[in-house]
Amino acid sequence: MKLILLATLACAATAFAQNVKSGIPYVENGHARHVLDIYSPPNAKNLPVVFWIHGGGWTQGDKTDVKLKPQWFMDKGFVFVSTNYRLLPEVDMGTLTRDVAKAFGWVEKHIAEYGGDPKRVLVGGHSAGAQLAALLCTDDRYLKAEGAAFDCLIGCVPVDGDTYDVPAIIETAETRRRVHGQEPPKNGHREKFGNDPAKHKDFSAVTHVAKGKNIPPFLIFHVAAQPDNSAQAVRLSSLLKSADVPATAFAAKSTDHSKLNNDLGLPDDPATQALTKFIGQILKP
Repeated sequence: MKLILLATLACAATAFAQNVKSGIPYVENGHARHVLDIYSPPNAKNLPVVFWIHGGGWTQGDKTDVKLKPQWFMDKGFVFVSTNYRLLPEVDMGTLTRDVAKAFGWVEKHIAEYGGDPKRVLVGGHSAGAQLAALLCTDDRYLKAEGAAFDCLIGCVPVDGDTYDVPAIIETAETRRRVHGQEPPKNGHREKFGNDPAKHKDFSAVTHVAKGKNIPPFLIFHVAAQPDNSAQAVRLSSLLKSADVPATAFAAKSTDHSKLNNDLGLPDDPATQALTKFIGQILKP
């Protein structure tokens, strides 16, 4: 029985690997991190697309950190794309964000070659990637600069971000440190986002929520036991709803920041079940 199981897993891994196109450049003669991976089901044609943005505090992380998500989404009939982007401090936050938008623009132009439908794209990301996903799906300037528009977006799934409202998280964190007599961080959110209140506001998804922009539906995952991330998720969700955008803030229990992301795709995982329901809603004709 053990040998049969191992053989089955080996065959599944081989079949999975055959559907991956790795390290595809999305900028001609670009940086080493201007690359993305595409996971396509066999005989894919005109399938909805997931555009995934990795986390890592904007200073680290990689497109390969996707765990179960590519196979899970392919089983649901999606083409899955995971992108890299340049990181702090090599570039500033604006350049980093524009890198992600450039990757999205490349996907819009080329994903049909891999069986995807460029007019049906779900954007998601974890942690820092959650902030980037939410920003791309609320501030239309980034996609417009790459020849894309919100009408191609079918949904946004940010996973446990803490920076949908950058000024709020800065004030919260700095107040906590001050009242407890702690030293300020050497490279906190204030510094990462440019140490300019105007930039902090501009990099916040909440700033750009408005009616009539074709902002897609949101499913915002957050760890229930994490008060800062929960507050950020609920605030973004509330603003979206007030702009007539369907939005749900899902409080995940008995988990943590990494586990919530890593467990997406497990059949008994409550967050995965919520994601299944969300996908069913946004793919309705």
